[in-house]
Amino acid sequence: MDVTAVESTTLATVAYDKARGLLQLEFRSRAIYQYFGVAAAVHEALLCAPSKGSYFNRFIRGRFPYSLASHGQGGVRPGGLSQSADDRRLPWQGR
Repeated sequence: MDVTAVESTTLATVAYDKARGLLQLEFRSRAIYQYFGVAAAVHEALLCAPSKGSYFNRFIRGRFPYSLASHGQGGVRPGGLSQSADDRRLPWQGR
């Protein structure tokens, strides 16, 4: 999976695995979310968008299944992706 650092007030890095349709976003809060079933065109459009946060809110947020891969402060959790309801909230939704 290639990781791309992006200029954004919302996102820090964008990574994509074309074979699996997996989009991984690291937010400025350092939380890392993985989105499943994402087409390559969505990934490419995100990278080209003048506002990554606006593109995320309009075309990714709420449109794909996702999971929290890493908290902003604690690193990746043992056992992989979390399943708790709190972890399915996005960074701006609070806990």
